[in-house]
Amino acid sequence: MKKYLPKDIFTEFLQCRNRGEELTLKIANAMASAMKNWALSLGVTHFTHWFQPMTGITAEKRESFLYPDGKGGAIMEFSGKELIKGESDASAFPSGGLRATFEARGYTAWIPTSNAFIKDKVLCIPTAFCSYNGEALDKKTPLLRSCEAINKECLKFLSLLGDKRNMVKVSIGAEQEYFLLDKKLCDKRKDLLYLNRTVFGAPPPKGQQVGEHYFGPLNQRVLDFAQEVEKSLWELGILSKINHNEVAPSQHELAPYFSDADIALDNNQITMEIMKKVANSQGLCCIFEEKPFAYVNGSGKHVNWSLRTDKGENLLECGNTPKENTRFLLTITAVISAVHKHQDLLRLSVCGWGNDKRLGSHEAPTSVISVYLGEELTGILDAIAEGREESKRAGCKIQLGVKGLPPLPVDSSDRNRTSPFAFTGNKFEFRMPGSASSIAGPILILNAIIAEEFRLLAIELEEKGKDTQSIKEIIARRVREHRAIIFNGNNYADEWNTEAKKRGLLFLESSTQCIPYYSSDKNVKLFERHGVLSKKEIIARQEILEEQYFTSLKTEGAVMLEIVKRDILPAVEGYLSLLFSNLKQSQKANAKSEIYLGKIEEIEKLYQKISSLSKSLGQLLEKQQKREEVKEVIDLMKNLRLSCDKLEEIMPRKLWPFPTYGDLLF
Repeated sequence: MKKYLPKDIFTEFLQCRNRGEELTLKIANAMASAMKNWALSLGVTHFTHWFQPMTGITAEKRESFLYPDGKGGAIMEFSGKELIKGESDASAFPSGGLRATFEARGYTAWIPTSNAFIKDKVLCIPTAFCSYNGEALDKKTPLLRSCEAINKECLKFLSLLGDKRNMVKVSIGAEQEYFLLDKKLCDKRKDLLYLNRTVFGAPPPKGQQVGEHYFGPLNQRVLDFAQEVEKSLWELGILSKINHNEVAPSQHELAPYFSDADIALDNNQITMEIMKKVANSQGLCCIFEEKPFAYVNGSGKHVNWSLRTDKGENLLECGNTPKENTRFLLTITAVISAVHKHQDLLRLSVCGWGNDKRLGSHEAPTSVISVYLGEELTGILDAIAEGREESKRAGCKIQLGVKGLPPLPVDSSDRNRTSPFAFTGNKFEFRMPGSASSIAGPILILNAIIAEEFRLLAIELEEKGKDTQSIKEIIARRVREHRAIIFNGNNYADEWNTEAKKRGLLFLESSTQCIPYYSSDKNVKLFERHGVLSKKEIIARQEILEEQYFTSLKTEGAVMLEIVKRDILPAVEGYLSLLFSNLKQSQKANAKSEIYLGKIEEIEKLYQKISSLSKSLGQLLEKQQKREEVKEVIDLMKNLRLSCDKLEEIMPRKLWPFPTYGDLLF
């Protein structure tokens, strides 16, 4: 920008951007001209308003800079009007009833706080997407509203503590887990082609039990992929920081540097697109689905969330002065209160057919929301709540017992890989989101519920006072009321389920249970109070979530039936024919034939069971899906899979119709 904009325009634009102010047409026209000149200098001839509809992925409509000059030639044009506003079909995207086919008009609006970028020789301009009537039809607009809400409420909270700040921003780091497989093998499996996850597959002789894959050296194909991805990302200004092997075989993770919430959202969407593209060019298949393989880890997208002021302070970092510590503890209690009050919304933010399969097993957090704080911070809060002194272990160090190695300082908290929402020193890590999902939903809800708690904290500070004793009483009361959400143990333990029920925590194991909470009176009031979502927008999103869930369920069932009917059963018939042929030959030779008879009987039983289950599943899928029928469908699909996986284990390898888990993962 500095290179292509006049100095005064550059300065004015940055001031507007940092303060969240509206841009004048003068600045917009100058920005449009600068963007066009920058793009043309790099051989670009087209632009697009790049947006994020409620499909969960991105959308774009390429437009040319070329305009006819009326003399048989063409000129390059791009105005501030074209930069600020575009138009797109709003009826073809998910809208939850906000738009009908005959109401197709939708608008895209430039977001100045998000960076424009060049991808595939196209100038991409990040935009919001709304209907003709102004309702948000995308995932980014409500996210931006939630960032404004938390900024507003947090600034008021800070001002009451005597901290005058101009801006509070949400910082996000999204860790992206994924599987990387050989494309030729993936292309031989219809489930991976249609769904990006497997619906059948017996466990291989070796899974992730030994765990040697975790943090192991990258093999050459993965290394080549990682290097090309990093190069492509850095060229777009997306700074990837970490890339390593994950626990499951063929599973990996990429983590970026922290950035503002809206930038982090853009960057994560671009990152997934780049990873898919690079993988395809190298004969690989990059899979983001939450549970592509049974028996091994699923893939999450851990959202690390923190708050940063315009003075560079992290509000989730314990300070060196009593004032800073007071601010830190109040912020922590705001988060704890928000999570406890709004367990339904946090669970709702990660709902989906694929993520339901992942949650609660193989290092994925459970569906019961709790907060991990670590023993030291929990002890401090408990001491305040109970009015006693807490002995701290500040400065404690771990002695390694090896000469030449220095002692390591102890962090204020350990790590808990089973916790859904864990404090990790200066941020909270929300571990529940699935790898394939947009991070917009989880961030939006975190922002909204914590903005509400800052609002309530400000009211308490105004009513009860801002002196040390009053603040201590506010912290103590909040800890006593919301300590039920704090749990530092093993979330997988049966004892925790029993304890969580005693504490009155919500058990929402499936998406069908949590989606209806979206439009509850409590949640509608919350979103409307902070201007994040209107009731109409909430109901639309609830309908979209339900439709996406049932569509995913029915599609997976249909894919299972096709594979069974056109691949598995014909393969079994071929094997049975071979067995009968061998049986006849052995009988002619007066040889023992019990081995063939036993195997034929075992396979025929499985064949009949699979045929029966397939017929029942097909009949149920043909009906209009109802909420009460979901469990029956899921149970049928589960039993069908178990029977087919049993067949895979007893049939000859060369006769099985598609690559096995062992082939794919190893």
